[in-house]
Amino acid sequence: MKTLLIAVLTFTAAMTSSAFAAQEINQPQGLQKIGTVSDSSGASSLADLEAKLQAKAAEAGASAFRITSAGGNNTLSGTADIYR
Repeated sequence: MKTLLIAVLTFTAAMTSSAFAAQEINQPQGLQKIGTVSDSSGASSLADLEAKLQAKAAEAGASAFRITSAGGNNTLSGTADIYR
């Protein structure tokens, strides 16, 4: 019974956190730009940088984000416009 309860709580927590995550977009049609976020904490891959920018966009209250720059040598940094 404890295993089932833990599984249900884990699933609920995962669904709750992803429900409020900002979605990456290509075209901001019909959305209002509310700012820009950046990350220079040393992402090791593009997927890692995308996840960090997505988290910062969600913290800022955005429903969507569009990566505008990404680069670096050994670690990556980048910026994204955020939208609501």
